[in-house]
Amino acid sequence: MSFSTFHMTPVDPPLGSPAARRASERRTSDRRSSSRRSSIDPRKLVPMDKTTHLPGSDDFNVLFIGAGNIMFGSDEGPWNHSFRFEHKLGRRLKVVALIDPAVERAHAVLKKKCDSFVVSAYENTRVYKTLDEFVKNMSPRDRPRAVVVGSPPMFRGTLKPGRDIEMQILKHFPGVAMFVEKPIATGPAHEIEEAFQISKSIEDSKTICSVGYMLRYLKAVQMMKSILEENNLTVMTTIARYACAYEAIAKPDWWDKSKSAGPVIEQGTHFCDLSRYFGGEVDISSVVAHSLEFDENAGQLTKMKIDESKIPPENRIPRVTSATWKYDSGAVGSFVHAVALQGTNYSCELEVFADGYQLKLVDPYVQPVLYVRKPGDDHEQTYRFPDDDPFFSEVSNLIDIIEDIEEDPEGATILSNYEDAVRSYELTWAIREASERSRAERLARSREAAKAA
Repeated sequence: MSFSTFHMTPVDPPLGSPAARRASERRTSDRRSSSRRSSIDPRKLVPMDKTTHLPGSDDFNVLFIGAGNIMFGSDEGPWNHSFRFEHKLGRRLKVVALIDPAVERAHAVLKKKCDSFVVSAYENTRVYKTLDEFVKNMSPRDRPRAVVVGSPPMFRGTLKPGRDIEMQILKHFPGVAMFVEKPIATGPAHEIEEAFQISKSIEDSKTICSVGYMLRYLKAVQMMKSILEENNLTVMTTIARYACAYEAIAKPDWWDKSKSAGPVIEQGTHFCDLSRYFGGEVDISSVVAHSLEFDENAGQLTKMKIDESKIPPENRIPRVTSATWKYDSGAVGSFVHAVALQGTNYSCELEVFADGYQLKLVDPYVQPVLYVRKPGDDHEQTYRFPDDDPFFSEVSNLIDIIEDIEEDPEGATILSNYEDAVRSYELTWAIREASERSRAERLARSREAAKAA
């Protein structure tokens, strides 16, 4: 594959899905290694409407944890894991159970599914409040081949009872693959070490695990990776910018950083992760950040849909957070998150610079566009990727690895494992803490100046 191939065909034609051979649940070490490569040939990312269901007559049991929007969709965005599993597996999909303490909601979403064309996947699905309840009532034929964790992040990513769902899955279903939504947690910063311990347990048990940083699976992102790799380039800097449309955010918890952990951790995490994907590991001690807060003149918002006065001042979110850091490679990273736009559309960009090259990704969530400037031409080349679905690509790759499809060993790769996700989570917390330190120092200086006056 060459860069000239991309230049000739900015949007590659989809490839057909190869016939698959399924093996037992045991994986060879070589196969596991292949699932940890850092990139995928963009031409292997087949659109959902161009792929075919995996052949076979055997059921593929899946356990869903969480009956919320991330699992079953909403009008707020394109997320809907159940929809992607249905299209990947077809009639083979059997959702053996749906676990959520809000049982009425769980029964409601199941009713909608059973009233649709995917009834065969859900007609025997049972609802439980807890994983333990499912385990106690599970028959051997209900053993899942994959567990999808879409419960709120405050209930995962730690070793504490009730917030240790990953460890419970490892205990009750050793060897069963996991898909975990991001961020892996939203607890206090001191619990990050527990998330690293979970990562080690997953790694030591050789459990297949993918975390939902779906932007890594964009064709545009994989094209950027290919350009860097083919030209043997070293990234010099990453520049990420994320401006949300706050007028459309009516969930009070989102505006309360004691509940959501703040917009950088809960929302900006995708762009911090993409920055790491290109820049490499971050020297956490180098992170410096500043913030624009709610009580500063420039931080006044006129279109908020919630009553912020009900949130204690110390828990109100910053309007802007700006951070810089050094990568272990010596490269420099920067990230700006802004709660600034009205309407509904967000504005998001990521730029990657290397010797002679500028790669700029725009609008990755809706209609990704990649602008490429390379040596010998000061003009940017534009590549568009209509109808790309990274949510499907991440699910498709996970299932192909679980199924041990070897017809095309380069075709399936997990691009974000649990340890990777913990490191992205660690970076977002470092940014938040650095911005809070700088604010505290600024306020202290102001108080001292006031005393001196």
